[in-house]
Parts: sequence; C-alpha cells; structure tokens
Amino acid sequence: MKQEALPQFLSRFSLEGRSALVTGASRGIGFEICRVLADAGADIAAVARDREGLAAVRREVERLGRRCLVIEADLATVEGPGTAAQQALQAFSTVDILVNNAGIARTAPLLDATVEDWDRTMAVNLRAPFLLAQALAPAMIARRRGKIINISSQTGIIAMEEHAAYAASKAGLNGLTKVMAAEWGRYNIQVNAVCPTVILTPMGERIWSPPEKGGPVLARTPLGRFGKPVEVADLVLYLASPASDLVTGQTILIDAGYTAL
Repeated sequence: MKQEALPQFLSRFSLEGRSALVTGASRGIGFEICRVLADAGADIAAVARDREGLAAVRREVERLGRRCLVIEADLATVEGPGTAAQQALQAFSTVDILVNNAGIARTAPLLDATVEDWDRTMAVNLRAPFLLAQALAPAMIARRRGKIINISSQTGIIAMEEHAAYAASKAGLNGLTKVMAAEWGRYNIQVNAVCPTVILTPMGERIWSPPEKGGPVLARTPLGRFGKPVEVADLVLYLASPASDLVTGQTILIDAGYTAL
C-alpha cells in the first residue's frame, strides 16, 4: 500500500535541521518549549541552573530523537549569557532559534521594593536576553536567517500591583524586541515577544489556585481560565517556524482575553 504524503502545512511548521537555545529550560514553560521544539525536529541547547531539571530535559529531548546540550549558567551574571551562547555555538556550530524564557519575579509594594531585587530582576529578565541575542545574532546575520522569541508577560503591558521591577523589565523586553526587529530584519531575522497571562506551571498552580488569589483575575478574564505551558510552547513553535516568516517586531498577548476588556 502506497504511503500518503504528509500534508504540506506540516513542512511549514517543521524545525528539522534547526537548533534552538532555550533559557529557563529546566521547568515549567521552558521545559515545555524544549519538548515542543524537539518534537518539531529541533536540536536543543537547554540553559538553566538546576542540574536535575536539565537532566530531565535531556531525557525528554533525546526520547524524541533529538540532540540535547545542557548548559548550567547563571544568567544574572554579566558572563553567564555569553558563556552559554558560546557553548551552544561550539556544540551545534549554528543556533537558528533563541528563546529567551528565563525570568524571575520578586514582588513587593513599591515602597518596600529593594534595589537588590530590582537589579537582579533587570539582570535576568532584560540584560540576559540582550546579551544572548548580541552573542548569537552575528552568526544569524551571516547566514541571513534566524528567529528570536522573547518570553515577556501581559504585565509588561498592563499594571499589576507589587510587580514594579517585573513589569518594568518586561516592558523593557517588549521595547528591546522591537529594536532587534528593526535592526536585524534586513538580515531575515524575525524577533517577537510572547506575553502570557498566568500559566499553570507547578509554581503557577501553587500561587494562583487559591480562590482568593486567582478568583479576581479569572472573574475579569473572558475565557475564564488560566493558560497551560503547552499553549505558550505552541505559539513559540509557530514563531520559530517558517510559517511565521512575515511576523516580526510584535508583542503577542496570549492572555485568554484579559487585556481585551
């Protein structure tokens, strides 16, 4: 019996022959992004500080038949992002896709926020994506091909109390995304930001499952629910694939309609 050809649309979402560097890869959204991109054919450079979590990512990516390089790095340092980028380039020779997913949130009322928390939040959420892109873009420019996806937040667009440093870092990341797109679009590099609502990772479930915490947010959310990690990962897959080659410089909300009201 003759095997039928796969539908043509699948080739537009394929990452076969591509390599991706994903930060914050050891858990939650980052872990799911690694899994989904590997399932679509990409080799993965997984960056995080959690050795056990990175081992789990490697097992999952290799189960899907793709290569996985695990890189332990502290992205809060000036040296960490560049070192991670160089390790990925040495292992894969090229990095086609950069997913800046790592992020921290240290919450406090404005009057109680500390300079230390502010500086660390900016270092991880904003400086590290800048440094990683700066390290990986030259090779993308030389090949005239690349995808950069910055995982931002709806809190970079709308206010959330007690999230001053986090909101400022994500708003900055959205602005950085547009500058990257403007400068590197001529080299066929697409750069976009993904802005999720609350996503029910294990940490998200602990924080937002109590009705007194999550209830007020869900009450003004048209779809009436929070997100799942795979829903963010599927959007990242689209932005990493040839299907999105005309999309760049965008901040894309994935928020169940929260900001529509």
